[in-house]
Amino acid sequence: MLPAGSIMSFGDHLDELRKRLVYSLLGVAVFFVASLALGGGLLDIVAAPVLHELKAAGQSATLLATSPLETFGAYMKVATVMSLLVGMPWVLYQTWQFISPGLYPHEQRFVYVLMPMSVGLTAIGVLMLYYVVLPLSLYFLISFGSGLIGSHVTTAPTPEGIVLPTVPTLSADPSDAAPGSMWINQSVGQLRFRAADGRTLGVPLSSGGTISQQYRISEYVDLVFMMALAFAIAFQVPMVLMLLAWSGLLKPEDLTRYRKQVFFGCVIGAALLPTQDPGSLLALSAMLIGLFELGIVLMRVMPKRLARLAPAESTDGDLEA
Repeated sequence: MLPAGSIMSFGDHLDELRKRLVYSLLGVAVFFVASLALGGGLLDIVAAPVLHELKAAGQSATLLATSPLETFGAYMKVATVMSLLVGMPWVLYQTWQFISPGLYPHEQRFVYVLMPMSVGLTAIGVLMLYYVVLPLSLYFLISFGSGLIGSHVTTAPTPEGIVLPTVPTLSADPSDAAPGSMWINQSVGQLRFRAADGRTLGVPLSSGGTISQQYRISEYVDLVFMMALAFAIAFQVPMVLMLLAWSGLLKPEDLTRYRKQVFFGCVIGAALLPTQDPGSLLALSAMLIGLFELGIVLMRVMPKRLARLAPAESTDGDLEA
């Protein structure tokens, strides 16, 4: 890093850029190795909502892999996305180290305000998806699919002389089960067997309807990440509105005048996101409307003059609000 006040040549800029890129890649590589070591636990966290809703709907709490590479691909995708998410602050820090020497103090102050706000809004959006919208959407879709077509199974008295076998229903696999024994594990919705070699085998069970809800692990992971990206972008709306107000392109009054039209646009935007069931549509619409209203509040309570760093006595024209 050159001393303050010095002017960097084009070659110095390239050297600095190369150094920051190397630091960024090395940091992401470290996070990627750590994510690979924790990939199984991360995949459990991602799959937890769908497994919970499958179990609640009386379906087998399992996911399918229809090709040899599918599980490995889902594992690598989760590890890659997690390393990028965790490593993003480090990459942003290296980017800031490269561009900050060329910014005025009041311009640096804008970044100090906007960067934490963007990271915080993104984290809130992902948490909202994981704990609210995703379980709500999965509950509706799984319940709807499992009960769409009835099984129409007839019942009749047990024929005389026939004794029906009974299978114990347990909440966990017995640790002392003898080879050849079987039981129903209600925590995973499977009929389980203890094989002669000591392994435990299972057959998925389902209740209600003739459509068994069994999802591929790769498709489910893709759905979660696609929705997470959509939520991360949607939660930047308040910050974008505040930036438009700072630039003088918008005023709060310009938005409140067309509040009804904006609300209608929020409903249309929610319908374009990956899930379109009624519950998630209402939740997403309310979320987008709330973000819009939050943006208006930020436009009013955080004018440009509150984010600048320069002293009040400065006469620099760039510092005018």
